[in-house]
Amino acid sequence: MNQATSRSAAFEHLFAIIDSLREPEGCPWDRKQTVKSMATFVLEEGFELVEAIENDDDAGTVEELGDVLMVLVLIARIATEEGRFDIEGAAQAVTQKLIRRHPHVFGEARAEDSDEALKNWEAIKKEERREREEDASALAGLPLALPALLRAARTSSKARSAGFRWKSPAGALEKLSEELAELREALEGADLEGAGPGESRIQLDPGTLARASEELGDLLLSAAILGDYLRIDPEAACRGALRRFEARFRHMETSLGGDLHGPSLEELLAAWQEAKSGLC
Repeated sequence: MNQATSRSAAFEHLFAIIDSLREPEGCPWDRKQTVKSMATFVLEEGFELVEAIENDDDAGTVEELGDVLMVLVLIARIATEEGRFDIEGAAQAVTQKLIRRHPHVFGEARAEDSDEALKNWEAIKKEERREREEDASALAGLPLALPALLRAARTSSKARSAGFRWKSPAGALEKLSEELAELREALEGADLEGAGPGESRIQLDPGTLARASEELGDLLLSAAILGDYLRIDPEAACRGALRRFEARFRHMETSLGGDLHGPSLEELLAAWQEAKSGLC
């Protein structure tokens, strides 16, 4: 059996299983689902797939990739029953899109590197939106539901491709420093040492809170934009930082016997540094 035949058989088997699940004698849970009810599972399974990929877990990636395929095929099956669309139409649509937006592969255009290929992609996409009389802005098409750091990076990439860009990452780094200074300025009148007993957070007055929230947002956006200029995915970088924080925190909990209320701040910081040195 050649690769094409093997792939075709595997997909046909998956389609047949999903069809069976939706039959009257199939699974009550699967039969109850709607296109909208399945939307949340696209996100859930997608994030589980990302986690497996980032953990270099090939077995987990295969499993989670299968789960994503299952969700997509089930959505298409439900829509087919309702006469809305089908998996064949979705496959044909993305095939035509890939051909149309890769003229350097399937046409006469040239793209010497990935940046030029992306620039061509965005230009073609913009023209498609204009022809459909949709929002033709260079920033159009980014889902509002994207995780904020990911959306920030994609926004930066689109703005950069459209010509609104720093000459080098140095400009983006300087902007990050500028935004940090503006956050410090916004907090100048706040008593940052004024937390009550047993509390490490403070309550800002409404005016300071509004300005600090705005400046903190600008700081986070600038950090994500810097990541784009450095070819660092800020969403992945933040997930990596969270994994390191969790590992170090758990190590610190273990070394201190699980109780973090008793030790002094100096002892906590020393245990944290030990965890940081040991786990990197």
